[in-house]
Amino acid sequence: MQTTTGTAIVTGAASGMGLSTTEAFLRQGWTVVGLDVVEAAPEASTGTFLPVVADVRDRAAVAAAIDAVLPADASIEAVANIAGVYPPTTLDTYDDATFRRIFDINVLGVLNVTAAARPRMGAGAAVVNFASVDAFTVSPGQLLYGASKAAVVMLTKTLALELAPAGIRVNGIAPGWVATPGNAATGRMDAAAASIPLGRVAQPTEIADWVVLLTGDRVAFMTGETIVLSGGDVMR
Repeated sequence: MQTTTGTAIVTGAASGMGLSTTEAFLRQGWTVVGLDVVEAAPEASTGTFLPVVADVRDRAAVAAAIDAVLPADASIEAVANIAGVYPPTTLDTYDDATFRRIFDINVLGVLNVTAAARPRMGAGAAVVNFASVDAFTVSPGQLLYGASKAAVVMLTKTLALELAPAGIRVNGIAPGWVATPGNAATGRMDAAAASIPLGRVAQPTEIADWVVLLTGDRVAFMTGETIVLSGGDVMR
């Protein structure tokens, strides 16, 4: 179990794994700044929830939004960069606007939120970035998404190295199929579950538990790694 609490920033907090992660931190008694382009509404819990409406593509807006809800002297102990988009693309179908949207949200967003939180983070703080199994294996029709998540894996390594002298850890999670509304909308969940060695897709709460673990002191010597959570579907 998590043995420390504090303030966490969670992006993509309004739905899916972001919402589950927000609720997991709240159950542990954390203060959670839930950042999304729409206001999040997690279930009531023992922690304190501070909704923030901002776009991760805008570094100044993210920093201003965080400053608006936290006291000037408040520290941040955890950042969970979960916001992401995954429209299908191929060489024939991609365009400049789609490229910019995918990379600006999935990659630039990680940098923007981490940079905005960094002045409030000290030794013992932790960042968890969301990659994907598509960072490690080719998924047909996900030309740009896979490339963006591979970039997140490398950012996780380089940020871990950069922030290690300050005692800040940076790790990543690479989920496979998860039972989120977005994945359910693809109509491929049953077929995906049949191909997974454990015979099912993950629940968002299972992924959220890993975020809480990676920000806690039980893994205080781990940094720069990306954990694959795929039920055996992707191994490396």
